[in-house]
Amino acid sequence: MRHLTKIAAVVGVSALLVAGCSSKPGNSSSGNGSFNACMVLDTGGVDDHSFNQSSWAGMKAAEAANSNVNPSYVSSNSQSDYTPNLKAETSKGCNTIIAVGGLMYKAVASIAKANPKQHYAEIDNSNQGLKNVYGLQYNTAQGAFLGGYLAAAMSKTGVVATFGGLNIPPVTIYMDGFWEGVQYYNKTKHANVKVLGWDETKPQAGEFANSFTNLNVGRSISETFISQGADVIFPVAGGTGLGAGAAAVAAGGKVAVIWVDTDGCVSAAQYCKYFITSVTKNLTGSVKQYVDKAASGSFPTGNYIGTLANGGTGLAPFHQWNSKVPQDVKNELTTIKSDIISGKIQITSPHQPQ
Repeated sequence: MRHLTKIAAVVGVSALLVAGCSSKPGNSSSGNGSFNACMVLDTGGVDDHSFNQSSWAGMKAAEAANSNVNPSYVSSNSQSDYTPNLKAETSKGCNTIIAVGGLMYKAVASIAKANPKQHYAEIDNSNQGLKNVYGLQYNTAQGAFLGGYLAAAMSKTGVVATFGGLNIPPVTIYMDGFWEGVQYYNKTKHANVKVLGWDETKPQAGEFANSFTNLNVGRSISETFISQGADVIFPVAGGTGLGAGAAAVAAGGKVAVIWVDTDGCVSAAQYCKYFITSVTKNLTGSVKQYVDKAASGSFPTGNYIGTLANGGTGLAPFHQWNSKVPQDVKNELTTIKSDIISGKIQITSPHQPQ
């Protein structure tokens, strides 16, 4: 989320995540040909089942591909940790420092300006015009459009829902795409599926948990949606979104979830039977690609934007729902994806990276 990963890459490195938390803990030396790749995580921890976890998986994948890569991370317990964490990593002598999350944009800009010879990258924000910062952005409205269409097609009640962790662009871009996908379904199918929790034309009325870590709040929001008739929920809230899975369990199979950022059947496997699919964000692949190039001595410049066309966003496999999703819906999703890539379908979310 923040603040939308090749699924195979996540699977391939997931076994390394726990070991990675303690291995090579921020060695400042770049001797012996090692490339010190440092990461400042957002709140939620390295095992948040979402953007932190996927971003760190990209670091571990780069290490697996190149033994000279020496990855480390530092966690942020709150937003007030961003600046001190970035300063500490800069002082440590990292070859590059990757900030996870668009909320760090001010802290990244400040420290990058003060240290023009240090290389930085930031997930979910542009490089802000700074030559020593590489922006990693994702047009997840495209993937979420497919998710919204699918949710509308699979709903039996004609009511679907979404909620966010915080009202910030890396979150609301997902919600925009989801809402637009439902509207497209209604238009093409002459239907009237209702979306709870978000209306792109009335963003002030959106539903937000104000947390990326509070499962109980996520469950409470989801249960309220369910009481209002929703039978498909799209949480864009990191660990808080796991509350939607818990609510689906309590509903006894009457409610389904579309996960976000990672393939939920990999990152939150305990809820896999309730996940129709996931709207993915290629954090693992794009972070690995950045570190691969940087470690080779060729630091990427400018900005990366993940799209449906380059695999930066999309839908995960249907897993246990594969036989439940009608073939005609699968065919329609394939056509819609092609139409978004070609420009035939225009997504209007104001939060799309340029």
